[in-house]
Amino acid sequence: MKTIWKGAISFGLVTIPVKLYGATEEKSLRFNQIHEKDGGRIKYKRVCSADGEEVPYGEIVKGYEYEKDHYVTLTDEELDALPVSTARAIEIERFVDSEQIDPIYFQRSYYLVPDGTGAKAYHLLREAMSDDDKVAVAKVAFRDKEHLATVRLRENVLMLETMFWPDEIREASFDELDEDVELRPQELKMARSLIDSLTDDFEPKDFHDEYRAALEDLISKKVQGEEITYAEPAEPSKVVDLMDALRASVEAAQASRPAARSGGSRGKSRTSTRRRKAAGE
Repeated sequence: MKTIWKGAISFGLVTIPVKLYGATEEKSLRFNQIHEKDGGRIKYKRVCSADGEEVPYGEIVKGYEYEKDHYVTLTDEELDALPVSTARAIEIERFVDSEQIDPIYFQRSYYLVPDGTGAKAYHLLREAMSDDDKVAVAKVAFRDKEHLATVRLRENVLMLETMFWPDEIREASFDELDEDVELRPQELKMARSLIDSLTDDFEPKDFHDEYRAALEDLISKKVQGEEITYAEPAEPSKVVDLMDALRASVEAAQASRPAARSGGSRGKSRTSTRRRKAAGE
């Protein structure tokens, strides 16, 4: 992993030098654009709209369009010199319960690793945060933008989660949701039964990218010159009575659950937890 940013966690009067690393990576297969006629790869050139000439990277600068076709240019030095304290520090503003933050705010995850003399203060903050289910709300600026963020503990590492700003979250306003829909009590009961049948602990190892695996298999076969056969797409399911669909779904979910999984310790623990919550304990 390459260091993305260097700075410090600002925690009251405590400063913790840290390095930032990307915590995730996408595993999607990437495609190039190819000319179907001769198999040549399609390439794009950086061409100036004023003189039509190709422009090398060294002559390209950042520009902001403040009016139609009118730009003001900004240098890297000017951006680095902005009078913003978060350009060199992750400034912790407050601590909140993690459940207070809607997941819609989260963008990307990064690892925070102590740098140089910051090891002791890093360990101190880590141990202090491990006692409560709280996250630190902070601000930090990198990659030409100031980010709202959280700092939280994951296993043995402090994590930085960049977030969208409140004004970047679109309002969920849809006319379709304003329509009056009548729900029968038995439909609601059956829907809750289906949810209960499908409820289990989250185990990351249980989930796999089947589309990527199928795509890799297809590419492998084509590279080896194998004949590709196509299966007929399944007919869309016909509209059935909602109650019948719910009942069939519950039966299928219950039948597919191994005995140890449905009756084991996890299921019992989950059920007892729900009962305690219902009883107000």
